[in-house]
Amino acid sequence: MDLVLRHANLPDGRTGIDIGIEGGRIVAVEPRLAAEARQEIDATGRLVTPPFVDPHFHMDATLSLGLPRMNRSGTLLEGIALWGELKPQLTQGAVIARALAYCDMAVAQGLLAVRSHVDVCDDRLLAVEALLEVKRQVAPYLDLQLVAFPQDGLYRSATAERNLLRALDLGVEVVGGIPHFERTMADGAASVRRLCEIAAERGLLVDLHCDESDDPLSRHIETLAAETHRLGLGGRVTGSHLTSMHSMDNYYVSKLIPLMREAGVAAIANPLINITLQGRHDTYPKRRGMTRVPELMQAGITVALGQDCAMDPWYSMGSGDMLEVAHMAVHVGQMTALDAIGQCFAAVTTNAAKIMHLDGYGLAPGCRADLVMLQAADPFEAVRLRATRLLVLRAGRVIARTPERRAILDLPGRPAAVVPTFTPGSIA
Repeated sequence: MDLVLRHANLPDGRTGIDIGIEGGRIVAVEPRLAAEARQEIDATGRLVTPPFVDPHFHMDATLSLGLPRMNRSGTLLEGIALWGELKPQLTQGAVIARALAYCDMAVAQGLLAVRSHVDVCDDRLLAVEALLEVKRQVAPYLDLQLVAFPQDGLYRSATAERNLLRALDLGVEVVGGIPHFERTMADGAASVRRLCEIAAERGLLVDLHCDESDDPLSRHIETLAAETHRLGLGGRVTGSHLTSMHSMDNYYVSKLIPLMREAGVAAIANPLINITLQGRHDTYPKRRGMTRVPELMQAGITVALGQDCAMDPWYSMGSGDMLEVAHMAVHVGQMTALDAIGQCFAAVTTNAAKIMHLDGYGLAPGCRADLVMLQAADPFEAVRLRATRLLVLRAGRVIARTPERRAILDLPGRPAAVVPTFTPGSIA
């Protein structure tokens, strides 16, 4: 074999497992693998997982923080206005350079697949062309899936539908939208219907910014579920953000969540951004804003977590660290039980990969040998520590390394070094 990782811990709880790799694919996952390899890596006590996946991001805007100015109010609407001011100043070279810099950060964090929405409301389609070039350049080490996103509204922007179709013709793979930003609720519902019809006609996936609002009457997710059912798009449609669900009454949600499950609509929450942008008009008590992640998961809906933004008009922080995203979701969703923390880990790995329809993703024979070795024993510890990514592999080749995190101490009578890992119950 080309490579064997020895004695790894796996996300499903198995320990002491060897992973054999040949020709860029996993060929064996078993204990005490009797095989020779050109290279062996000792993964004893380390969690080895398929790579992190970000199913909701805006790469056309990333790293543009401060251009043309800062978001003073911190609101979603000022962020959209700022992006509108910046768009005429964009150059392809700058968009490409910033996106590539972000992809470098992502790979270092074990993030090897990203779904990025790209604004199509600029008649030049400058950002679309730029990110298609980025997609080409990063293909050897990162899967970049693009969503045609009419940021200014499919009907609110006069040329948005024409530009969206042009973007799809150029090779953008997913149909996007933002129904709550249309002028009326009726226009929003009409945009959902039209966008789903476009996807059905072309055999494409759908991912709509849906109800990114504190308004409990913003209910376009209901229309999205109905259109998914009508057009037979189950398993191909995602509602992103869904923050209005945080403010809806429980009776209505008790109807809505089963509708989503019946239609086969997935959900993506973006905890870092949702809790930053939502509730801005509240005094106290102040709403968290993140959608009902535990309830959606409990209902059997596929739920993933996204980064959404990094150093752009909407969010001044972010680093491509999907464990930071999962860590925030644990806190905001009060998902502190061990199994719930494991669900949040799955939401930035396997669930996100399922929503993106990633081919060959996983940790089984036949899957691509895209792997991350963490300085953690299990998903709980990985999320708790936002664990160091010791190794990142793409097609069986190590493409990123980070030294183990270790603090040197100079304390009388205490250990000379401390590592952040800790086994519960080990000190009785």
